[in-house]
Amino acid sequence: MNYETIIFSIDKGIANLVLNRPNKLNSFSETMHREIMQVINQLTQADASVRVLLITGAGRAFCAGQDLSEGQMSGAGNIDLGVTVETYYEPLVKSLRSLPIPVIAAVNGIAAGAGANFALACDIVVAKSSAFFLQPFVNLGLQPDTGGTYFLPRLIGSARAMGLALLGDKVSGGQAEQWGMIWKSFPDADFEAAVETLARRLASGPPLAHAHIKRALQASLGNDFDQQLAMERESMRTLGNSRDYKEGVNAFLEKRVPRFNQR
Repeated sequence: MNYETIIFSIDKGIANLVLNRPNKLNSFSETMHREIMQVINQLTQADASVRVLLITGAGRAFCAGQDLSEGQMSGAGNIDLGVTVETYYEPLVKSLRSLPIPVIAAVNGIAAGAGANFALACDIVVAKSSAFFLQPFVNLGLQPDTGGTYFLPRLIGSARAMGLALLGDKVSGGQAEQWGMIWKSFPDADFEAAVETLARRLASGPPLAHAHIKRALQASLGNDFDQQLAMERESMRTLGNSRDYKEGVNAFLEKRVPRFNQR
């Protein structure tokens, strides 16, 4: 399928999604929202050969957030931003979180506003050292959305989350790693190779276990201790009866690399 605002391909189990509005710093438009959702819906129904989704941006930005020059977002007249959030941003982050495969955000540059929080909604976030994250909502008289008020305090604590939201300061890729906001940052020269290695590693992992890990860790944020233990028990019951568990044990005993394939 041909897209206007993204580039999408699948290669050896890795689904590659490139946000492709470099002249607009890959900012969100209505068309981009529709096209990203088409891809996510496709992956939800995809066969077991798709093991991981890798998201990055074209040019010097990952995503600069909402395109404020588009339509009603330009500020002309009254606008109900609640409708915009409900129509586009809530479904976007919910669909990412519910995908059964790991989702990597490879932040290659600017990640601002909804673009930063879109990245933080992914399962593993890596960034160039020169990249930065920014919550500029306060400069527009707004508050963070796209899950920002949910992700930030859980990732970096309430003090840092409050500071970023109230001041709108930049956080570099290296600082984001030190704070625990992202998984890792890499020198710019090493970034592409590191991202490819990470994607290949996840693509070779056990798909059913990946799905259960995502579900369990997300649920832990709202479960009490007993609920989480019960969830672990039921997941281990399911995974222990899977072909991939048998393959993992056999590979361990035979001192070879396992070949996982159950979804």
